[in-house]
Order: sequence, then structure tokens, then C-alpha cells
Amino acid sequence: MELPTPKTLVTVGEIVVEIMATEIGQVFLEPGPLVGPFPSGAPAIFIDQAARLGQPCGMIAAVGDDDFGTLNIERLRSSGVDVSAIERLPGVPTGTAFVRYAADGSRAFVFNIPLSASGHIRLTEAGQALLSRADHVHVMGSSLFSPAVVAVVREAIGQVKARGGTVSFDPNIRPEMLERPGMREALQEILQACDLFLPSGSELFLFTKARHDAEAVAELLARGIRAIVVKRGAEGATYHDRDTTEAVDAFRVREVDPTGAGDCFGAGFVCAWLRGASPREALLQANACGALAVGAKGPMAGTGTTRDVHNLIAAHKEVRL
Repeated sequence: MELPTPKTLVTVGEIVVEIMATEIGQVFLEPGPLVGPFPSGAPAIFIDQAARLGQPCGMIAAVGDDDFGTLNIERLRSSGVDVSAIERLPGVPTGTAFVRYAADGSRAFVFNIPLSASGHIRLTEAGQALLSRADHVHVMGSSLFSPAVVAVVREAIGQVKARGGTVSFDPNIRPEMLERPGMREALQEILQACDLFLPSGSELFLFTKARHDAEAVAELLARGIRAIVVKRGAEGATYHDRDTTEAVDAFRVREVDPTGAGDCFGAGFVCAWLRGASPREALLQANACGALAVGAKGPMAGTGTTRDVHNLIAAHKEVRL
């Protein structure tokens, strides 16, 4: 029997390099040791992980004509991402993110994204060609930092949905972004268009006045969302649709760096979902991707291949027997 053609996955958004403090409690008010640059940006981490799982995929983005841009493009290309729609812009720097870590595990960032090349993302001929092949669009809330990017995301969703394709949405948004003009309206519009919603913890309540998880899930599903996956980090994740609720525990691993784990989780789930996996199978793959991600220093350093994911799941099963 002939297998169906794998679906093509596309995302739109920021590409940055990440430069990290090396000591817990370090601040950026004085000189201190740093490590990096690492290729990064939430949608870039997501699409890198998807490619490493063998999913046909590409990204619409912009980087500077500099070393940081080259670093990111070559990383994504080597993982198998279609980078034809990543525009290189002379005279504008690639975005940056400096991150430091607190003793309680929280992180603080200094970003340059809206004023970087990512602030100039547009739908080029190459981007249009990529979209014409797309079956699914994944949207990260962190990417909705400017009206120009929102316009590209809106166009991508419209084209793919018109062909019967699907949309996934990970809010992944910093609280201060909610106060930007038009941000809440853009988020609501994308939520209404999405088939698969992937909030982390309290993000489940961003679009509802519900007080409890079950109430929020029921309200969102009633709006037409096909499935919701609530990410809870080390506590695992839970899948909901109108007929099913499935919870799967996280894998117990040693955490080196949490950066990008949620993005890798999302890619793992979306890729499995696009291939028709059961909720449990999709959650297992997603949790494995997240667990592998935290085991290495750097946002993309831990993105695993299909073999890596299968080996982790198999080892987990053996331990439980």
C-alpha cells in the first residue's frame, strides 16, 4: 500500500542568536562570563526540531547579512529545514537575546527583535512559493511583535486554510507583549483560526474567564478548536478534544538548560499529529523531544532525531517494566 505524502509544515517569525550567562544569579548590570552565540528564536527552534524528526518544513523569516545570520541559516539547513524563504538583509543586524538565570529556575531576557532583521519580515516570492506547498502553519505568539509580521502570519493562515490545511498555535507570549496595540486582537484572530492549541500552564486562561482547567478547555473546544494540549513542563502534558482526555507524564532527565524545551515539545506533538498518531503517541513523542532539549546547553543543542526520540521512549518503557 502506498503511504500518504508527508504534510509540509511552515512557520513564520523571529530568528535570533542567544547569548547566555554562565552563572546562576548573574546579572547584566556588571561584566560577567557569557557563552554563545547559539542559534535561536522560538519558531526557529520549533522548525529545527520538526526537521530533525523528518517532517518536510520551512520557515519565513529574515536575518542580517552577518555572522549571526549565517550561523542560524546553516544550522537550520543542516537539520533539513527549507531556508529558501529566510531573507538576508544587509545593513540590519540579526536579532539577539541575552539570557540570565535566577536561583529559582526562572530566566530574564534582554531582546533586540523588533529593531533587528526580524522586524522586517515580509512575504517574498520565495515565501509565497513555500506557502504554496504548505499543508500546515504553526504560529508562535512571541512572533507577533509587529503589525508587519502579523500581516504575514494572517496571509499564511488564510492561504493554507483556504486549501483545507490546518493551523497550530502556541501562545508563548511574554506578559508585556499583551499591552502592545492590536496584540490581543491578533491573538484572538489566530485562536479562532487554529485547529490545535498548545498553551503552557496558565496560558490556557489567556482567552477565557474560566477559573478551572476543565471549564476553560470546554469553552475553547466549543469555539471550534479541534484539540488542546496543555504543557506543564516537568509535570508532563494533557491532551483534550471533544471525546478524549489523555495525560502523559514527563520523562525524568537531568536538566542542563530549559531554553527551547517547550518549542521542541510543540514540534514533537505537531509532527506526530500531522502524521495521524494517537494522542498518547503524540504526547510521548512531544515529551521525549522536550526531555532531550533540556539535556544540552543551547536552544537547539538538544533537538533530537526520530531515532533519539524512539530510544528515549524505549528506555523509559524498559525502566518501568
